[in-house]
Amino acid sequence: MIITANSQLPNIFTQNLESLHHQGDGLLPALGAELVYTQDGAGRYLSFYWQKSELLGFKPNTIVTQCNEQKAFVPVDKASYMEILHRVLTNLVPERCQCWFNCEQNLFELELAICPIIPPLGTTASAVLVTGRLLQLKVNNQEVNVAIHTSTQIDLALRSQEHQRIVNKLTRNIRRTLDLDVIWQQTVDSLGKALRLERCIICPYQPASSKVRVIAEYHQPELPSLVGTEIDVNTEPAFAQALATLEPIVMEIPGYSLSKHNKMLVVATCYQDQANGLIALNLRSECCPLTDAELELAKEVADQLGTAIAHATLYKELEVARQKAEEASRLKSEFLANVSHEIRTPLNGMIGFLKLILEGMADDAEERNQFLEEAHHLSLHLLNIINDILDIAKIEAGKMELVCAPVKLDELFCDVENFMRPQAEAKNLSFRMQLPPTSDDIIVQGNYQRLLQVMLNLTGNAIKFTHEGGITISADIVLQKGKLPEQQFPGMVRVRVADTGIGVSLDKQDKLFQLFSQVDGSRTRQYGGTGLGLAISQKLIETMGGEVHFYSLGEGLGSTVTFTVPLYQQPVMLSSTDSDSDSIC
Repeated sequence: MIITANSQLPNIFTQNLESLHHQGDGLLPALGAELVYTQDGAGRYLSFYWQKSELLGFKPNTIVTQCNEQKAFVPVDKASYMEILHRVLTNLVPERCQCWFNCEQNLFELELAICPIIPPLGTTASAVLVTGRLLQLKVNNQEVNVAIHTSTQIDLALRSQEHQRIVNKLTRNIRRTLDLDVIWQQTVDSLGKALRLERCIICPYQPASSKVRVIAEYHQPELPSLVGTEIDVNTEPAFAQALATLEPIVMEIPGYSLSKHNKMLVVATCYQDQANGLIALNLRSECCPLTDAELELAKEVADQLGTAIAHATLYKELEVARQKAEEASRLKSEFLANVSHEIRTPLNGMIGFLKLILEGMADDAEERNQFLEEAHHLSLHLLNIINDILDIAKIEAGKMELVCAPVKLDELFCDVENFMRPQAEAKNLSFRMQLPPTSDDIIVQGNYQRLLQVMLNLTGNAIKFTHEGGITISADIVLQKGKLPEQQFPGMVRVRVADTGIGVSLDKQDKLFQLFSQVDGSRTRQYGGTGLGLAISQKLIETMGGEVHFYSLGEGLGSTVTFTVPLYQQPVMLSSTDSDSDSIC
């Protein structure tokens, strides 16, 4: 019923107005109007009923409270509307008008009939009854025709509005953090809860791999979790197509492994047109078909998330690089402190012995020669320390270049034995060197001086950290193809330096090959040295095409260091092992 300014209210209707005002919403639907509400003279809602109340986004039982408290569903031209309302209350004459109302950025054009609720004689009217109907609706500035296919269009407009809210909320949330785990979980939770999904998963994507792993998930309680599951993109057509096109893909496939309802929306997250993740939403069979606008919203979510992932990944990489730089700086400071001590010790010794000689403190020639020998020994020790430092400087600067040529392994072993056997025997340690039995020379491809440096370094460490037992140096031939950038070799020679010394605990072995990193500072101070030996040896051997490995079962259980070097030519092997000897020179 539309009430006009000249219409006469039926007696029964007039009699019920006062009871309608007091009884509230219960009688409003009985009037038969599309929109019915009551207001007081200040424009506050007293009761409210609308057949299309879902357009407001409020629950029916809270419309009055929310409209009043949030100042929602208010006239765009409030001054004109309130003028009409006050005129109706003053004159007690109904009026009809057309008015635009605003709610949640949506605009409603309404045709209204405003009627005073007639008070008892002797009192002033304080409320009005308003009936009306919707003429025009604008959702997100898009006009919706409410006369043709009203229900379908309004439903689509509401879905678009709700999805836009989700995008805005999700964008705000992921911009507040650079924690990737939080971003992923917030995304699936927001989408899953808002859209009441069966399941929503996110998988980071690396172009180098054909498999992705589920890193975050929202799912209904009755469904098993897929977190940690690996998915082969090649076996999931929706995933493959989303990555290939960078467009949202809706696919229905019988027996689809990731959705019992066989319907899935998959969209690739991307940054600068490069995919870096996948979002998959399981859709219920009864869901309405997704519109182009909704697919565009899905792409917008993916783009926002792709940018957030890229920024968070970059931040994480920068944070890791910063921590590594700080750790490297700390290790270098600690290393310099230790090395300065190592340099001062032999230097002070040299100065002391030379000063004694210069001041005539040596009583005879024999004592003077002894002082000179000690000073010479300390100078050689100082030279080794400085050489280590120079080698590390070359390695860090990328200036370590080696000229490789054929090297006879027995000559190399003989020189090592000549240098190191006296040191081992001085500590009462056994010293054995073993070569594999062959009828001709074993020749390797490498730099003789650097190979000798590596073997002396490894053997010196073995002697330094061994107090009883002995050291064994051996070699064997591995007949597997070795390859350098410009040359191929028939195999590799593997050299082992094993000792029965103090060993290294399992949890500290990863530090052995790190530059400037020492397994135990107190141990370094106790035994001396820079702690650079293994790191330098590894770089030298890798430059010559080989590898270095360290083995120890733990502290007190000895250790073994192996390195490989390319075999220049394959020797003729002997079946007998009778040539095994403690000495090869």
